[in-house]
Order: sequence, then structure tokens, then C-alpha cells
Amino acid sequence: LDPFDLNGSKQTWSQQTRTERKETILDKVIVIGGGPAGMMAAIAAAQNGCHVDLFEKNEKLGKKIYITGKGRCNVTNASDMETMLNQVVTNRKFLYSAFYRFTNEDMMKLLEQCGCPLKVERGNRVFPVSDKSSDVISALQGELKRLHVSIHLRKEVQQLLTSSDSESENVCSGIQLADGKKYYADAVIVATGGISYPSTGSTGDGYRFAKAVGHRITEQRPALVPLTVQEAWVKELQGLSLRNVEVTIFSGKKKLYQEFGEMLFTHFGVSGPAVLSASSIVGKKLEKQPLTMQIDLKPALSEEQLDARILRDFNAAKNKQFKNALGGLYPAKLIPVIIRLTEISPDKPVNEILRPERQKIISITKKLSLTLTGVRDYNEAIITQGGINIKEINPTTMESKLVSGLYFVGEVLDLDALTGGYNLQIAWSTGYAAGNSIR
Repeated sequence: LDPFDLNGSKQTWSQQTRTERKETILDKVIVIGGGPAGMMAAIAAAQNGCHVDLFEKNEKLGKKIYITGKGRCNVTNASDMETMLNQVVTNRKFLYSAFYRFTNEDMMKLLEQCGCPLKVERGNRVFPVSDKSSDVISALQGELKRLHVSIHLRKEVQQLLTSSDSESENVCSGIQLADGKKYYADAVIVATGGISYPSTGSTGDGYRFAKAVGHRITEQRPALVPLTVQEAWVKELQGLSLRNVEVTIFSGKKKLYQEFGEMLFTHFGVSGPAVLSASSIVGKKLEKQPLTMQIDLKPALSEEQLDARILRDFNAAKNKQFKNALGGLYPAKLIPVIIRLTEISPDKPVNEILRPERQKIISITKKLSLTLTGVRDYNEAIITQGGINIKEINPTTMESKLVSGLYFVGEVLDLDALTGGYNLQIAWSTGYAAGNSIR
């Protein structure tokens, strides 16, 4: 049966009265964290007939979802699952089972059945039709309420409670809150996120919980984060967005990354989708050495075609000065920088510009170079790279291999992907895998 068929038998438990449920023996599940992975884990466990308590230290659920996709929430990507997996940067193979168990189509179907219609945009990115991330949160909250999940807001978990069974196996038996209260359960799902955007509550609690029970944590770094550059002229371009450009990053002559798409200049360097994805690939390298980034401003044109285009523009403006003949080629904000880099006098008539000078214009247009010096910090990082070592986690159920009844989902694990809705799909799929495996 479709797990999201609201009239199907898998929903029977949620439709029972509280009195009827008292007659039923239910697994009691605690979920720590009310972000995307935590809400999905709670929904899946409740659909399976478990009694679920969701603990969130913030004043509301889904705080990080509210700010994703510039407040629009890129909930997933509509590409086929192999394409989805190919966008995973770290530990791709670990996600095969979870991704195919709960796909992007499953997630889209769930949200639409919960009253949040979706649309697919450029790059197969999926957004709510309303362009409001709050509608995604409302849909999930409605499903949690319908499934009678008990939500505990402003409740910070201090530590996990563990014990040993008769065979000396470590078992997670519950949680202790910061106020000292203890809650016991048959299973505990940790969905506390990483350490990116700490203002949303992602402060590394899950790493601390995992380490306390013997798990190894891989090195963390900010990912999907803007990059800093050496060149001072980028400050002049602050706020300028470039679409349909090609970004290439080199270490010496070795090509590390190439992507076609959109980027943005900031007061400190560069950002935007193409750059954010680059940070996940080259971030570790930048800790050791600067790298070179080249921007192809006209990737659809070969050098010969670009030269012909420049000649046409110059012929149409043959009585104009160089500085006044570039409006058809570049955004206005970029023109003064291009002029300085070409070292051609801005007052020179275009009919006097020689072929070697045109070649310089072509070279800068096709290979506008910047020196990358580093990445911004966790306050600007969309996700955290690194986390709980996945070798110690069952990839089918997300259960700890070290502590029975303990599950880890979402960004707290050493899993990450490029921009485009793929990281949220990791949260949805791993959350579902954990919740659905508890019966």
C-alpha cells in the first residue's frame, strides 16, 4: 500500500481514538530535533503505529526550513534517482537504500497530499507553488498533528540514556532534558542537524550525543558556503548576479570543479548556486592553499564567435568611446572592472581598437580570473560537511551499530550533496528510513 494514501490501512492507527490506542501495545519513539529529518522520522514512525514524542529546543519546528531557498524552500529535486545520487558529495553509496526506499516522488506526493502543491523550476528544483517555505512547514505540522505526534517545544535534550541488556549489549533507553527530566522510549532518533546556521538551533548537539556513546565523528567544515577572494575589485561588484556563466576552479593546471549556472558577487568574494556547490568540492583544498577561479561570461560563444560579436558591437558604435560601447556585452556594474583589466583607455574610440586589444577583451571575457582564499564560516554555510561516521550506522534503518535502539538521521551524519534540493532529500529519506524501520 502507498504509505501516503490517507485512506489506506497504514493510517488506521492515527484515526483511532486515544482510548482505543491505550488498548494497543505501541513502540514508544522519541525524536530529538524538529527539522526536516526529525519531522519525517516522526511521521514515518507514527504511520507505523508507534507512539511518538518529538522534542525541539526552539520555539517552533522547521526553523532552518524557513530560511532555505531564500525563504522559498527547495524541498527536493525532480530528477531521476541516479541523478540525485550523483549529486551526493560524501558517502554516496550509503544512501542507495534510503533514497530508493523513500524517493523524491514520495516526498512530493506526501507534501501535495498534505495540502502543499508543488512546482518544478529550472534545474528540476522543486518549490511550493506559493513560494513560501512556511507552507512546507504547515503541511508537515498538519501531518504530525493528524498522526497524534506529541510535540514538545523549548525542550532541550541534555543527554541520551543508555543501559545494557542481559547480553551486555548497549541499548538506548531514553533521554534526559536540560531541566533534569527523563523520558524513556523503545527507540530514540537523533535529528539535531550539524553546526551550520547555529541561530536555527544547529549547535552540534548530535555529535556530542554520538560521541558520548562511542561513535566516531569525522572532521567538520562549512559547506555550500560563499568563498572569499583576494582581488579588491570584487567589492565594486557587490550584489551583481550573473546568470548562465561557467565557473571553473583550478589548483595549478589541475581542474577541480566546473559548473554552469548562476553566481553572485559579494563584498568579500563570490556566492550563488554555482559557487556554493564548488565550496563542497574545494573547501578542504582551500584550507591549505589558494585556488584559481575562472568565470566564462559567455560560455555559449567560442572565442571566434565572441570576436565576431565584439566586432559587430564596435561597428554599431564606431563613433563611441570604449567605455560607452560595452553595454551589449556586460552588465553596467561590470564594465569599469573589465576596462581596467584590459588596460585599454576608456576614452579610446572603438574604431581604433586593434586586434591584440580585442584578444585581451576576449581572454578576460572567457577567463575572468579570481584568486580564492577560503570559505566563510558556519553562520553562512547551508550545511555541515562531516559528521557521524557512517561505517557505524546501518544504511537500511539508520540504526547505530554500537547502541541498539538509537538512530541518527539527516545532517548529523557524514553525508552532504550539492545545491538543488538534494540535501533536503537526504533529510527526508534518512528520516523516513529510521521511522519506518521501527515497529
